[in-house]
Amino acid sequence: MAEIGFYHLTRTRADQALPQLLGRTLAAGQRALVLCGSSERVAALDTALWLCPEPDWLPHGTADAGNAELQPIWLAAAEPDDGAPNAARFLFLLDGTESARLDRYERIFDLFDGADEASVQAARRRWAAARTAGHTLAYWQQTPRGWERKAQVAAAPAGAP
Repeated sequence: MAEIGFYHLTRTRADQALPQLLGRTLAAGQRALVLCGSSERVAALDTALWLCPEPDWLPHGTADAGNAELQPIWLAAAEPDDGAPNAARFLFLLDGTESARLDRYERIFDLFDGADEASVQAARRRWAAARTAGHTLAYWQQTPRGWERKAQVAAAPAGAP
């Protein structure tokens, strides 16, 4: 089962919070697949990651650039049927995107906009579904001091009701 973190954005937009999380992913020696809600969002995020000041280097690619196997961060508008093209074990979900294959990843980061009530309600539904499926869950909220973990739910033991 995957470890899924729900990241409640209350102070910044996803494209502002994402670079820090991706930087930590790379520092941990991991690769990431970032699923966006549209191809336009992929293009905008591609530009934002090249221009972000901190961290100052987030090597990434998109289908337009190709060479997925060389990219530690891959941006896409849809999850490929055969898995992350860059062999990522970390999955970032933006814009309410979902994955039908959460067990394919070690960690999932579900970023949602706290200023959008529909986004919050959708995240609650995703939390409930992931909990029912037996994943380990954590709820993180942005605060003036940074990310604070507000809740954690351990994976249910195998065979538990």
